[in-house]
Amino acid sequence: MMKRYLLFMLVPALLLTTLSVARAGVTEGSFSVSPFLGGYSFLGEEHTKTRPVYGVRAGYNFTSHFGVEAVGDYISTELKRGGNDVDAFNYHLDLLYHFMPEGPFVPYLAAGYGGHSRGIEGGRDFTEGAFNYGGGLKYFMTEGMALRGDLRHLVMKDDGETFHNLEYTVGVDFLFGQHKPAAAVQAAPVAEPVKEEPVEVPAAEPAPGRYKYCITLQGEFDIDRADIRPEYRDEIAQVGDFMKKYPSTTAVIEGHTDNVGNPEYNQELSGRRAQAVVDYLVDQYGIDRSRLAARGYGMSRPIADNASDEGRQLNRRIEAIIDCVFEVKDIQPPDRLCVALNVQYDTDKADIKPEFTAEVDKVGEYMVKYPTTTAVIEGHTDNVGEYDYNMKLSLERAQNVVNYLVQKFGIDRSRLVAKGYGYTRRIAYNSTAEGRAKNRRINAIIDCVVKK
Repeated sequence: MMKRYLLFMLVPALLLTTLSVARAGVTEGSFSVSPFLGGYSFLGEEHTKTRPVYGVRAGYNFTSHFGVEAVGDYISTELKRGGNDVDAFNYHLDLLYHFMPEGPFVPYLAAGYGGHSRGIEGGRDFTEGAFNYGGGLKYFMTEGMALRGDLRHLVMKDDGETFHNLEYTVGVDFLFGQHKPAAAVQAAPVAEPVKEEPVEVPAAEPAPGRYKYCITLQGEFDIDRADIRPEYRDEIAQVGDFMKKYPSTTAVIEGHTDNVGNPEYNQELSGRRAQAVVDYLVDQYGIDRSRLAARGYGMSRPIADNASDEGRQLNRRIEAIIDCVFEVKDIQPPDRLCVALNVQYDTDKADIKPEFTAEVDKVGEYMVKYPTTTAVIEGHTDNVGEYDYNMKLSLERAQNVVNYLVQKFGIDRSRLVAKGYGYTRRIAYNSTAEGRAKNRRINAIIDCVVKK
């Protein structure tokens, strides 16, 4: 009987080796229901046989580290002397502390207090208070399920005597109510303001009142080299000529690679190639070096599938992202135009105020002038409010901008797409009013068809 029981306990542990690494661990605000089974040993002078234990735990995590659980379990056993049947019940409330809650392996300590009730066939029934302590390990197989092993020492008194029991179990945690993932969301502080490091705005994220003129330079480099080939210089001339014509502009030169080779090496190589373009612009076009920055991203930002030669060629590229004022209107469309619109909304409203229509008109006028362009209108919010509500509100605001462009400028709706990102793509910290205002924004990402 015991051998079969032990084998049954080991089956979940054996399954552990076949499962993929988990994507999440213990999260704040999550609930758990945890059925379990195992063994229960009555130590010392109780003269009661070791038998299986069955039970369930129900818990709540106040934070990713601290949680509470209500536990109930049952043991059907018998006395060693006389063989009288015994029914034993444990019920207690425990506090848990999780180490390394981000998972997938989460060890924890636990302690709590409750009761132990015992009914003995032909003998005395009793209930006593019981203290327990111990620990265990959770292995997160998915975001909503974890395999769990637990060991507890239970201490109780009856008729002035102290008894010690040992419980060892395995089970499964089913978790509910985890927070939805959001990229780099910063909660507003509730205490005194804390000085925070500045947030680096992504190179392609435009500042209010300006836009990003994005040119993709598809040029070939020799293997393991960062030298610019002569036939590649006409591509770079697009950047040099534009920056000479508009001396208030600045640019970030990004280097990108395919996925062939070591990631660390590709990161370093892409940085060298971007720097080579910066040096060329300084030397050949007289662009002040303070107006240029080089960044290498290696293989981390593909724009095509690396499974084909054509896709890998598209990924081996240089991106020139030029920061401009929007009033520079007499230029031919670049590969991509990213515009940050200075549009403010009333709380919980998605209507465009009359005083901000001039901002949206810039996009409409540009798309009318260049009828081959298409655009994605992005809505963004700060982190005040629930995740789902902000996603819905940001999409509604973006859709209203699309509707405005269609109705006022006659732009075909097929050229426009609305997307809502809620608070998942912040460009500033949400801990200040100024930061939250920056995150409440509308971006227009205009893709342009250019025949070269």
